[in-house]
Amino acid sequence: MKVLVLFAHPALEKSRVNRALLRVAEDTPGVTFHDLYQVYPDFLIEVAREQELLLEHDAIVFQHPFYWYSTPALLKEWQDLVLEHNWAYGATGHALVGKTTFNVLSAGGPETAYQAGGYNRFSIRQLLAPYEATAHLCGMRYLAPFVVHGTLRMRPEEIAPFARDYGRVLEALVADRLDLAEAARAPRLNEDVGALIRPTLESLPLAAKPPLPQDGPR
Repeated sequence: MKVLVLFAHPALEKSRVNRALLRVAEDTPGVTFHDLYQVYPDFLIEVAREQELLLEHDAIVFQHPFYWYSTPALLKEWQDLVLEHNWAYGATGHALVGKTTFNVLSAGGPETAYQAGGYNRFSIRQLLAPYEATAHLCGMRYLAPFVVHGTLRMRPEEIAPFARDYGRVLEALVADRLDLAEAARAPRLNEDVGALIRPTLESLPLAAKPPLPQDGPR
């Protein structure tokens, strides 16, 4: 797969977590990293350019901080302008059908705050329902989010494992080794990354490998 990471953070200099994650995205072969606030500081989005980028890629990743249970303003503006009727959806809007999408986000609160009875009352997956509904409307496959919780108090050594797991998800996606059906059902992609990645033939035990073709009778 060709993967497009649409990154939106209006205060990147303050985010240790997103800086670590974006370095992984930038360094992963097969991934195009697209920083919306860098490209469009004036919010004047070039719709045709963005639509062309979407057409060139098989998977669309939205990476952003979780601002007020949603996304930064520029990413919402991007959605409003780029996902046009009869292009992304509607009677003749089939441009995104079959593509894969999910959110990668950072949240200041702990995971316990995002559940029924918690401080925020709803899970991250529930709060991302507009993204899932948009994906459905556009005929896309929506995967569980990749979530980094508790970012406000994270030490550098606590950030590194999340960056490694993000890299594993992107690499598996590029190599078409991510189990998309399981990834869609999971509460979040980074709950158990290893369980979502199909092994390569080389990594399988000998007994699990398919038999080699045998010569016929001589």
